[in-house]
Amino acid sequence: MGAPLDPPTRDRPSGPPTRLLVVRHGRSEWNTAGRWQGHADIALDHAGELQAVAASEVLGQFDAIWSSDLQRALRTAQIIAALLGVGPVRTDERLREKHVGPWEGLTHAEVERGWPGFLAERRRPDGFEDDEAAGGRVLAALRDIAADHPGGEVLVVSHGGVIRAARRALGADAPHLDNLAGGWFELRSGRLVAAESVALVDTSALDRELRRDGSDGSDGSEVL
Repeated sequence: MGAPLDPPTRDRPSGPPTRLLVVRHGRSEWNTAGRWQGHADIALDHAGELQAVAASEVLGQFDAIWSSDLQRALRTAQIIAALLGVGPVRTDERLREKHVGPWEGLTHAEVERGWPGFLAERRRPDGFEDDEAAGGRVLAALRDIAADHPGGEVLVVSHGGVIRAARRALGADAPHLDNLAGGWFELRSGRLVAAESVALVDTSALDRELRRDGSDGSDGSEVL
């Protein structure tokens, strides 16, 4: 049997927990189109930028801001960092979304045509990164980030699929994540635990406002 994903660290003095708020990026151009993204480097759309601005208005101060190196996450983090006066944003590629293999760039309809029944049965094709691998690399990144900011609070902008995988790896609930939703992780006495879930932005209200303004208010539902 392999070692647990997050073993306790022995003989480490206890102190105040290090708290990491890990959230999904703002809405991207491929969220709008309903395409599987994975490691594809897709930009935020206009609504995604507005979501980042709205998130900054409800956030407190952080000791640092970290991000995936993919631009939809990095741009979200940069907007928030500029408005909070924190920075520069630091990146870690381990915070990237799951690699989705041959589904990258495809819509749900295209996946269904190519792999009939896979989505309904929650099956994945060869080359699609599994929960254990994705959750493991994200938890390793979060432990390293926490070690850089002992006793502090850090905002981390990542991706829905890997945030959920990390929470499942720690035995926590892993609900669907809208854009700018996520959850707290805490490093307590050397052990990383998943704490409460959060949603920073009411995405449905923002969509309604964009429609009134004549902008695109398409659904930004979670597509990896």
